[in-house]
Amino acid sequence: MWVGLDDTDSLAKGCTTYVATEIIKETIKKYDIIGYPRLVRLNPNIPWKTRGNGAIAIHFGKGYGKKREIGYIGKKIFSYEKGRDIFDKSFFKVVKKIIEKNAYMNDKKTNPAFVICKNKPTYKIYKKAVRSIVSIDEALNELKKCIYKTYKNGRGIIGSVAAISWKPYDRTYELISYGNEKYIDEESVIKMDKECKTTFDNYDYENKHIQITPRSLPVIYGIRGEDADELKKAMKIVKSSPVKRWMIFETNQATDEHLQKKKIEDIKPYESVIVKGVVNKKPNAIRGGHIIFSIYDGSIIDCAAYEPTKGFRKIIKELEKGDVVVVYGGVRTEPLTINIEKIKVMKLVKVYKKVENPICPKCGKHMKSMGKGKGYRCPECGIKADEKKARYEVIKRKIKPGYYEVPCVARRHLSKPLKRMKGYIEII
Repeated sequence: MWVGLDDTDSLAKGCTTYVATEIIKETIKKYDIIGYPRLVRLNPNIPWKTRGNGAIAIHFGKGYGKKREIGYIGKKIFSYEKGRDIFDKSFFKVVKKIIEKNAYMNDKKTNPAFVICKNKPTYKIYKKAVRSIVSIDEALNELKKCIYKTYKNGRGIIGSVAAISWKPYDRTYELISYGNEKYIDEESVIKMDKECKTTFDNYDYENKHIQITPRSLPVIYGIRGEDADELKKAMKIVKSSPVKRWMIFETNQATDEHLQKKKIEDIKPYESVIVKGVVNKKPNAIRGGHIIFSIYDGSIIDCAAYEPTKGFRKIIKELEKGDVVVVYGGVRTEPLTINIEKIKVMKLVKVYKKVENPICPKCGKHMKSMGKGKGYRCPECGIKADEKKARYEVIKRKIKPGYYEVPCVARRHLSKPLKRMKGYIEII
């Protein structure tokens, strides 16, 4: 039996993962958890999302096989590698009661829902939900032989269904701790980051920012990594305010599953894309500290490194017209622009700097420019020469071919950090 839920938090506070721990706390005496609870991030570009656009799925049953510790809620919480499926309609009242107690119904963007399924919905609903826009009717069409409830406009049903339908072809884990106070020791986070090699996005060294702690309670911190067991080690290193409970979630975070390869002419608003093109316009700064440039593949689109990407903008400024790049990012509308998450520089053009005007072949003096692109003329003899006659030197570029990424302080949940990819170039 799968339980999916979504959209219980608000713009300012709350966390759907905490509501998931409340469901586990209430039901663990009767049924076992199969595998890890799942935290599934969906399309990050959706304008009506609350914050991280994350939904929850939990698989309940009668467990057997390997048993592992996955959390603590007043006592140790275990899950099983395998399990026999059950379908208990009494779960409906339990989940309903918990959501109605914990969801932030007064927030205009909070529209909770939950679903209880014996069989998983089709994978296609997740794939569309993480890359595009799914309607409420599309989600409801997946709910054959399921029981569910929606609140307010019912939009939470989309995430509830999509979270259950996710198949983890790639996966990471997140250990989330909960408490009543929010304090975290910076040096302990740095120590953890250096000692726990499979974790990532713990601390932004460039901006001296602790990345594992969100803005509001009840979450104290969330540590992400590729090895669930190492997350327990990481938790022991981090010094924080008292942890009342914790839980490890299997996630699609840092997988790039939101991205899809596109030609510029096929790009639509609210998608996340991978686009190869030639730099068509040299990057320039606009009001607010944002850096904008355009790429071309037969069609043209603007790309942006916004101010929150901090030092990443220095890299973007070094691009020149003619460079070949692959841009990864989310698409905003009005105007249609790719918000860059990372970039791969494929090929750099040679950039030349004029170091000397042409010399007059008759009198030996330097010629004078007649204006941009108009060539040169000797002030004494009147002899003319074109632009190519001047002496140029190749300028050494400050960037090299390879991948570059935004700092983790600006990274989206779904964006795969270069630590999880082959090849890495330090931010200059």
